[in-house]
Amino acid sequence: MHRPSASSQPPRMFGGIAFVYLGNMAVGVTGDELMVRVGPDAADAALARPRARDFDTTGRPMRGWVVVAGSAGTQDEALGTWIDE
Repeated sequence: MHRPSASSQPPRMFGGIAFVYLGNMAVGVTGDELMVRVGPDAADAALARPRARDFDTTGRPMRGWVVVAGSAGTQDEALGTWIDE
């Protein structure tokens, strides 16, 4: 994952900050919610997890992306699980 240097900032996307891996957004935070790219093949399993829902900003969900409610990512272990997968 892209780790910003002291002189750079993570890019702003979807009204929050994003962390980029190989030029693509991998995970981001907007408000108290976590946006995670899980990929199309893992989307159904990710959506079955507690407090996960489709990432939808236009009325048409983005396949391969989920939004995780803030309360589901408050513990380091839970947050790490979403980011590592």
